[in-house]
Amino acid sequence: MTSRKKLIAGNWKMNKTSADASALVAGIVEAVGRQTDVDVVVCPPFTSLESVAKALEGSTVKLGAQNMHHEAGGAFTGEISAPMLRGLFATHVILGHSERRAYFGETDAAINQKVLAALKNQLRPIFCVGETLAEREAGATLKVVQTQLEAGLQGVNQDQASSVVIAYEPVWAIGTGKVATTEQAQEVHAFIRGLLTKLFAAPIAGKVRILYGGSMKPSNAPELLAQKDIDGGLIGGASLEARSFVELVNAAIAAK
Repeated sequence: MTSRKKLIAGNWKMNKTSADASALVAGIVEAVGRQTDVDVVVCPPFTSLESVAKALEGSTVKLGAQNMHHEAGGAFTGEISAPMLRGLFATHVILGHSERRAYFGETDAAINQKVLAALKNQLRPIFCVGETLAEREAGATLKVVQTQLEAGLQGVNQDQASSVVIAYEPVWAIGTGKVATTEQAQEVHAFIRGLLTKLFAAPIAGKVRILYGGSMKPSNAPELLAQKDIDGGLIGGASLEARSFVELVNAAIAAK
């Protein structure tokens, strides 16, 4: 069995008011806020970070953000910096999500700047890579993932690498109810592990956690989490309700 601790991260996207967020987190903390077998991260919208941080006090559940700017401060209206996130005791930040790439034009180079800034500020990036349906049907999955991964990790050194969490999210499976087969998911996760071995050497690649993001839910989680190179999940829809999110955490505990 792997020595990597499983990680379940909830990406709430643009959902939940501050009051809604506090209520959701209260349910999560009550159910899994004392266990230490699996790392649990919740990533609310910026407007709820402070209220969620307070609700998480004293629990083992960690706070993450959904994005950040690479600069520490300045004239960047509407943006949030890594030091601001650290000031709210955030430990993780999602970077390079396919929605950021598709809707907001984020490039590999821009995402790389954010990865480096997060690491510099002791934030663990949850760095997302993945192919569209057209790219998969064209047989380009591994090429796309390799390009995104290598560009996004440019300049990351060996000491920093094990702090990065990779999330493989096949874009065609996000929010669609479709899910990669267990074999498809494991194939790409193993490919990513192999790339990390080339970039940073095997001992470091063996420490990096690779999450699956793409319609993971309680019904398919046990089979996915049983795979050798799948170390957890980046959860969208199923993270918006305490019961389903807790079920995923419990599935990860059972698979550890």
